[in-house]
Amino acid sequence: MPAHSQYPPIPVPKEDLYRFIFDRKDRPFPDSQVIFVDGNTNREMTFADLRDQSKAFGIGLKSIWEWKKGDVLAVFSTNQIDTPPLMLGALWASGTVTPANPNYTVDELTFQLKDSRAKAIATLPELLPIVTKAAANVGIPTDRILILGDQRAAGFKHWREIIDPSTAVKWRQGKIDANKDLAFLVYSSGTTGHPKGVMLCHRNIGSNVLQLLAGEGPNLTWEKDTIIAFLPFFHIYGLTCLILQNCYSGKKTVVMDRFDLDKFCSLIQQHKITMGYIVPPVVLALAKSPVATKYDLTSLRMLNSGAAPLTRELVDAVWDRLKVPVKQGYGLSETSPVTHTQQWHLWQSTIGSVGHMLPNMSCKYCDEEGNELPIGETGELWLKGPNVMLGYLNNPTATANAITPDGYFKTGDVGHEDKHGNVFITDRVKELIKYKGFQVPPAELEGKLMGHEKVDDVAVIGVYDEALASEVPRAYIVPKAGTNSDEKALAEEISQYLSERVAHHKRLRGGIRFVEAIPKSVSGKILRRILKEHAKAEAATGTPIKAKL
Repeated sequence: MPAHSQYPPIPVPKEDLYRFIFDRKDRPFPDSQVIFVDGNTNREMTFADLRDQSKAFGIGLKSIWEWKKGDVLAVFSTNQIDTPPLMLGALWASGTVTPANPNYTVDELTFQLKDSRAKAIATLPELLPIVTKAAANVGIPTDRILILGDQRAAGFKHWREIIDPSTAVKWRQGKIDANKDLAFLVYSSGTTGHPKGVMLCHRNIGSNVLQLLAGEGPNLTWEKDTIIAFLPFFHIYGLTCLILQNCYSGKKTVVMDRFDLDKFCSLIQQHKITMGYIVPPVVLALAKSPVATKYDLTSLRMLNSGAAPLTRELVDAVWDRLKVPVKQGYGLSETSPVTHTQQWHLWQSTIGSVGHMLPNMSCKYCDEEGNELPIGETGELWLKGPNVMLGYLNNPTATANAITPDGYFKTGDVGHEDKHGNVFITDRVKELIKYKGFQVPPAELEGKLMGHEKVDDVAVIGVYDEALASEVPRAYIVPKAGTNSDEKALAEEISQYLSERVAHHKRLRGGIRFVEAIPKSVSGKILRRILKEHAKAEAATGTPIKAKL
């Protein structure tokens, strides 16, 4: 039998996200409550500012661009406090938002714009060289490129200039089916090499906001807490946990455009930050970097780490050094994202666990054939709840493979739970590499590396880098016969070749190893397990493999 959440059930939102946030009858905080603060300029945005700017932009979209239900707005930017009203304005206009990684190359952005059928894109002036090329590739006209932030760019409209030129028309928000209409299209890499558009409806995201608030319980409140926000807003972790949770709950949020440890610690000290949603490399920095001891971090009551596994050693090290507790959570793009989180009072007694399953959810643990295992045994985690995506855009096959007929999403992660309902994630079925929370598909890198004239065959795996507290991609390469370059020079040449063709997080930080052959099954599938075993042996002995595997 499936396991069910130990939390009391929550009411699943029936309204769209704009109404969910702005029309709630039980809002406990005033219009004047500051929701977002720019970490660079200290510019503030109150709840009233957020609501008014969102609606004005939404009306502008309908008035000027005749924005229709389902039209897609892309956002290609680092974190900005303009991003929340921009996104919510597009939702007011019955549109859909697709946030994109600002580190993307022209080709990578082009794919997302084309796949999502984006009608417009908002960006920063410094990213225009990439955006203009990608927009041209998919037919988005220049006048549909908007500028975000405090700077302007000649020849391009700022997003706040998209306003209704007339007050004669009383624009109304259109009807939205919260169960079917898409709020966000976030892109999650697949092992095929192409990112997949994760279709998240209004109910998915609204449910997850309430689930997350239930998981945090009374520990976080708008009266006493200030959150630091450096997690990318284009990533579902930052999008739900930082933007939408705090818009709904009224907690002040200090926004960093990008992560810098010195700035991070400085803002904690300056704003008396009490809580942060973070990732393991930041935990590592707090545990070891001399920067962390230069500042007063005593206002921190809790940090929540997600996006990748966290070790007991790091949790203990941060507590021993700074007396800051770190709990852990778990989620996926396909689940909006949070499905589990440690309860605050259990952070130290259940280190290594991702906590309890959130309200309105059920789960199964299944073997390789899909047979359900008894609770307590180790198997692939399958999850069901109102936060589970509708499916993958333009990809019914991937959707059918991921979601069972009775609504369970196959996470690809292996784990178990103890008798108290604490869940432990121990491995991954999928081959995706997780670098600092970003997903890196090996097949994509292999495809690009095969384009190098001196590469005969290649396999990419993830190896753990202790210095980065993260998995990193490593390539095993069979050089083309007759290649005379010395290995160091050849490795540098190939690594540089790939770096010019992929986003920053997909680079070969695990290095290159040259081998005589790539281990494969009879059907031609790469046997990554063998490569991982050799990587572990190399880590233990310090001697790279050289021979045929």
